[in-house]
Amino acid sequence: MAAPSERRNGGGASLWAVLLLAAVALRPAEAVSEPTTVAFDVRPGGVVHSFSQNVGPGDKYTCAFTYASQGGTNEKWQMSLGTSEDHQHFTCTIWRPQGKSYLYFTQFKAEVRGAEIEYGMAYSKAAFERESDVPLKSDEFEVTKTAVSHRPGAFKAELSKLVIVAKASRSEL
Repeated sequence: MAAPSERRNGGGASLWAVLLLAAVALRPAEAVSEPTTVAFDVRPGGVVHSFSQNVGPGDKYTCAFTYASQGGTNEKWQMSLGTSEDHQHFTCTIWRPQGKSYLYFTQFKAEVRGAEIEYGMAYSKAAFERESDVPLKSDEFEVTKTAVSHRPGAFKAELSKLVIVAKASRSEL
């Protein structure tokens, strides 16, 4: 099993493998449903909120986003989920389509069920128009087998995107 830092940062070759895996997981194919994208509101107020979606045959996988934020007004965010042709991998991307969130996040956690995370990344700014994704510093968040979450005391309250690529927990015979 890769060390958490390898799962998070990936390195050159690993990053290409993850990008290829994500492309395969999200590409439309026969007998596989198109990637699902659902809009939801991220609401300030300091209260913990959660949003989740299922994907895969029999809703095999779940991606859940739990957070608390302050300031401003509701923001429209999106969650996109897709599976590979063999249904052994799935991706979950949670982001603000306008690029940067103006909310102050006090906490966040993106969890997967039915799979283990092979790659997870958090961004303070999502790509928008000519601007690129801006990743959080590695000490601001952590990646475990089932979650990408903030690190208390180190997270600087900026979040605009989360990306997870996960593999089925166990294969079916």
